[in-house]
Amino acid sequence: MIDDRLGGANPPGPRSSPTGVLLMTYGSPHDLEDVPRYLSAVRGGRQPEPELVTEFTRRYALIGGSPLVSITRQQASALEERLGAGYRVAAGMRFSDPTIASALASLHEAGCGHVVAIVLSPQYSDLIMGGYGRAVAAARQSIGPDAPRVAIAGSWHLEPAFVAVLAARIRESLARFPEAARASVPVLLTAHSLPRRVAEQEPGYLRQLDETATAIAEAAGLPRDRWHFCWQSAGHEPGEWMTPDFADLVPRLRAEGHRAVVVAPIQFLADHLETLYDVAIGAREQAETAGMAFQQIRALNADPGLVEALASVVHGTEAEAVPAAAVP
Repeated sequence: MIDDRLGGANPPGPRSSPTGVLLMTYGSPHDLEDVPRYLSAVRGGRQPEPELVTEFTRRYALIGGSPLVSITRQQASALEERLGAGYRVAAGMRFSDPTIASALASLHEAGCGHVVAIVLSPQYSDLIMGGYGRAVAAARQSIGPDAPRVAIAGSWHLEPAFVAVLAARIRESLARFPEAARASVPVLLTAHSLPRRVAEQEPGYLRQLDETATAIAEAAGLPRDRWHFCWQSAGHEPGEWMTPDFADLVPRLRAEGHRAVVVAPIQFLADHLETLYDVAIGAREQAETAGMAFQQIRALNADPGLVEALASVVHGTEAEAVPAAAVP
């Protein structure tokens, strides 16, 4: 749990006001005309090059626009139902509406005296996800002195329900292959690529990704020679990005005699550009060009297994935020 940086983050003892939960993720363009604004926001205010706008507009057009905001709202609704009376859940985006500020304001208006905020990435890094904390701090400041106290959940990359539901998705995808072939199909467990200079500063984050991949593969019953961790969705910024990328592994697997592959993102919790274009279109084309059959796991979206994992994160973060003296 990451809290005191936000000020007044430790909640009081027994309370009658509802507990707020804030689900946070990147967001997406509202429509194709919003792509330049969105790219500029993601790049810290730097205007994107015209060719970058053209390429991303093409990608968003191909997938019919990103459903990320809608799905995050569905996740929030399902989580609120799972948590039951006494909880209010809102979705907030870093780079589009509904913003983190508007979501926290809505929880404040609902009477929430304290809030558990969850970055919708099971692996956590202060360096990589620190922008969410700054956005929450700014949102609290805009509300004023009676702003809700906020505790930001840390890593939950080994949450049992999360591991179990992804393992089930992998078994589901493997089952689509003929029985005689499925026992040898390699599985690629992917995460969003990073500039190498960033990754080298975050060994703990890389360790979390490795632990997640290992736990999911073991839960799916994959022997060690059947699965590989790799990166996807490398950015358009200069400099070296992490390897191996999906595109690096596919030719190697084909050369080893494999004729099929399953791709399983272990960091993305909802369908968006990185799953609907980078995997479903880009990775599929790379695999099929290499002569390999391709399967992609279904995104978790608002699956009950993910909702159960998020509920566990909420309760765990609440328990950590209560001062030890207040625990019976």
